[in-house]
Amino acid sequence: MTIKPIKLIVIFIISTLSQNCFAQKNNIDNTQKYTASNKGKFFISWGGNRESFSKSDIRFKGVDYDFTIKDVSARDKPKGWHIDYINPTRITIPQTNVKVGYFISDKYIISLGVDHMKYVMKNNRIKAINGHINLPDSEAGSLYNGNYENEAFFVSEDFLLFEHTNGLNYVYAEFSRFDDISSIFNIQNTDKFQLNITEGIGAGVLYPKTNTTILQKDRYDEFHLAGYGVSLSAGLNFTFFKYFFVQTDLRGGYINMPDIRTTSNTAESASQYFFYLQRVISFGGIFRL
Repeated sequence: MTIKPIKLIVIFIISTLSQNCFAQKNNIDNTQKYTASNKGKFFISWGGNRESFSKSDIRFKGVDYDFTIKDVSARDKPKGWHIDYINPTRITIPQTNVKVGYFISDKYIISLGVDHMKYVMKNNRIKAINGHINLPDSEAGSLYNGNYENEAFFVSEDFLLFEHTNGLNYVYAEFSRFDDISSIFNIQNTDKFQLNITEGIGAGVLYPKTNTTILQKDRYDEFHLAGYGVSLSAGLNFTFFKYFFVQTDLRGGYINMPDIRTTSNTAESASQYFFYLQRVISFGGIFRL
């Protein structure tokens, strides 16, 4: 049996249209996924952190003293799993992280964040001290008067309490990349569950509230713009049902604070720089306006 040319043309047209429609349907199915495109989305997250600090030299100076304590060790001040993380009246007490970001493309984000860390100098340790203290005899701290040349010195709580506990506040801007790696784990429906990796670089200022008692002077604890910091971060993002996510981050950085307030006298201050490593877990939402 022979097929007329007109029938061949009709069969070809129908076949072509059906293939195009099928391909278009698949394309529509893919693009309809909320997680298929990120450009134009916003996100906000809230979480907690733990951190470790390198040793640092801390210099304290005033009208009647100028000395440096060498290789100071410090720790953070964790709250653990606590209701204060979500209690509106006490939400700033634990070590917390907040971030707001915007996807300028499917893979790149600009964001603003605040890392509320805590830094507590370890007391009652013998440290090398270098410099001088020459307070008036009328001041209680004059018992520490003397010239010090890298001498072994017992840094007691009576001599010095030094903490950035409300806190070591790193206020920063960050540029980061965001990649969906769900396909590696054969995750098909990313609108139900999506796995992403993130990497970022940030820079900002340090605005600590430093709790200090030095040389038996009155305690001082006020916010002050003290310096700057830079950071690198990498993390895993677990997105559930399109709009909600849990993210774990590892952030390392450098902090330099040349102007830390230590007393009510503006002529007295401290300075230090150190490296830190921060572990963060945060919860958030991602949405389009």
